[in-house]
Amino acid sequence: MMSRSDRVTEAYEKIVPPFTLDKTLTFFCPQENLEALDHPRVRALHEFMLTEYEPPVRGKKAVMLMLPCTKVKPYSLSSEHQAINGYLLSQGFRPVEGADYPPELETALAPDADPLVLNNQLWARDDLLLHRFVVSEPMVLVPYEIIYTFNGKPSLTAQYDDPGLFEHRGTAVCPWRSDFTGIESSRGYRWGDNEKAAYVEMHNRLVRLLVAMLDRLGDAYVARLAYVSPKLTHRSFMTSVEEKRRAGLALSRRTSKGMLRLEGVNDLRPGLVRTIPDESESETVLERLAKRFPQRTPRQIKGYFATGGGGVTPLILPETLDVLGQHLDETQRF
Repeated sequence: MMSRSDRVTEAYEKIVPPFTLDKTLTFFCPQENLEALDHPRVRALHEFMLTEYEPPVRGKKAVMLMLPCTKVKPYSLSSEHQAINGYLLSQGFRPVEGADYPPELETALAPDADPLVLNNQLWARDDLLLHRFVVSEPMVLVPYEIIYTFNGKPSLTAQYDDPGLFEHRGTAVCPWRSDFTGIESSRGYRWGDNEKAAYVEMHNRLVRLLVAMLDRLGDAYVARLAYVSPKLTHRSFMTSVEEKRRAGLALSRRTSKGMLRLEGVNDLRPGLVRTIPDESESETVLERLAKRFPQRTPRQIKGYFATGGGGVTPLILPETLDVLGQHLDETQRF
């Protein structure tokens, strides 16, 4: 059975130098995620977003693009964000000012990557500003401009590890805790009552924090787009009950105390966020993949879609990125 120190050792490998892991910012199960909301550095970030942060786009035509957090930190070094940012560059978006990343990060880029993918400032195409954010557990909502530095110091968003809400991986449990109720299975561990209850509480508290932060941003954006994987937790945070039902996402978790309901941003603020690709767009992506790989079975195509063909997420696929591009084009015409 892996110990907490073993998990922390693994977490160090996910942080790209010169950034280093803050061992206190490691959250390996739902219970630790709940405790993360009271971590002093996490709470300071939440307070900043809830009381101080002002988006640098007010009075201008801007789209809010929310991206998922990633295993690799800083986020911009992940294969997902490199692919997304590279695609945006190919579509004509360019930074409006210089970035503040440590120069050493360029050595960790993919061989064919443009260093501009690391730029964390506003990007623009003609009259449209693009303001990127990251949806993160437990950080909640991270403006891209603070992914490297926050309050004059290395950002906590480049120093943490939180795989603790992804049950399907079989490792999102903390066997060393007294409240551990995980159940061994052929794929690692399934959650027991305590993990499920903590997951629902964390999920819903994070959603309420998201709503509070989005409410504070108000009408600073002409569109709020969440480019998130169809079956992962980030989409669950955003979507309403009806959207979850259409997408085949869980609406609740069953425990010995009954069913615990999962809330979403669009439950509390109907229509506030557009999650992409939606179900029909995902079907179109699958059709395009089937044409690109005519020798593969429908099941193989779905498997390729689920991992983006590279063991990551569908967000890196050219076909899925094109869906993002279509939404940005539509927004530009507003």
